[in-house]
Amino acid sequence: MERRGGRRSAFSYFVHDQLPELERRGLPVARMADAVPYCCNAWESLTEEEKAVYAEKARIWNSKKRSQKTVKETCNVLDPVPAPLTTNMPTATPLPDASALSWKNDQDTVADIFYFLDIYSYGKLPPHCEQRFLPCEIGCVRYSLQDGIVADFHHFIDPEVPPCGFWYHCQAASNETHKIPITGFHLPRSCYALVLRELVEFAQPARGAQLRFFCRSNDRFRINWCLGRMASITDIESHWELFAVEDLIMKLYQKKYQKEPSKIWVYRKLDVCLWDFSSNTRCKWHEEIDIACCALASCKKMGYCISKSFTSVYGVPLTAAHLPLQDFHCDQSTNTRIVKLDAGHTQKMKDESSGYDKPLGSPRQDQEFVPSNCDFPCGVKTSPCGASVVQGRGAIRLMRSASDLSKSFSN
Repeated sequence: MERRGGRRSAFSYFVHDQLPELERRGLPVARMADAVPYCCNAWESLTEEEKAVYAEKARIWNSKKRSQKTVKETCNVLDPVPAPLTTNMPTATPLPDASALSWKNDQDTVADIFYFLDIYSYGKLPPHCEQRFLPCEIGCVRYSLQDGIVADFHHFIDPEVPPCGFWYHCQAASNETHKIPITGFHLPRSCYALVLRELVEFAQPARGAQLRFFCRSNDRFRINWCLGRMASITDIESHWELFAVEDLIMKLYQKKYQKEPSKIWVYRKLDVCLWDFSSNTRCKWHEEIDIACCALASCKKMGYCISKSFTSVYGVPLTAAHLPLQDFHCDQSTNTRIVKLDAGHTQKMKDESSGYDKPLGSPRQDQEFVPSNCDFPCGVKTSPCGASVVQGRGAIRLMRSASDLSKSFSN
């Protein structure tokens, strides 16, 4: 028998012709290989002339097969088959830094308008997927040190269909963060074209000027990708610059103090969870379901952080547009607070009438957990206003309660 795809023999043609007869006799010959044992003796009994007939059939088939192979090889030389396409992703263009930001004086600094932007997505998909992100919510605020947050922009975005096999991945990412369902959402969603067009109108750039947004450094890739995706699908020409808000804070600090703060100190300032559940911070839907992850809240908290750190430093009077109402009223009151830290040390602080003599402090002070007004350090809990004595973490309280319990038993 011939090998698959190779030459055929005269015997193979003879076996092929014998198959119908063998099947008629009821022999188990489902394949030609099964019929070989039954055909060996019959093949030996054939005369040379009878064998030559099958040999001629095999010669014709083999010559035809050989000519087809030659033609195929010739075509491949003249017109080679292209190699499979690689899935190299285009390299991301470097995003600008805030080193180009400069102001002539403090008046220009407090009057400058900043746009804080955040876009939420249904998780992050692998690099080989065309859709790295599925934007579902966008938030943006217009802010200045002089006036605080003067306007906000918010939309739920009509998402694209998740790639095949990633539906559960996207929904699980939503359940862990913003809770926005992929389907069955009862609130209206906006298409890419409407979102991008209204965002450009909201930012109101001067003629020929680029849109200038600020966001957290860890979110820059996602936000830049989502803006590019919406622009490419809608064919809306828009040019934007996306800066890191951490660089902005460092520039504001450096301009006033002529030195650069620690980056870790800046990150900790932005990571504070003091305003996660403040009123008028999240969108209405996230506030109703009591979820802290909201694109609009993310933008407003950037403004709150800058307001709390720099308003008094630049001589700007604090208003309700700079901080949520309860924090604004808290900072305007005069009170004495006693805060007990983890190590059991007690610190007593007297607030001034403005409450903002030292709103910014220094990175060294922040690292030593010196509280500033109502911005308490991590690991210390206290009431928003008024005198309070607060214990440290649960381990300290447990040890003390165990000690007290043992003393009561000994007595």
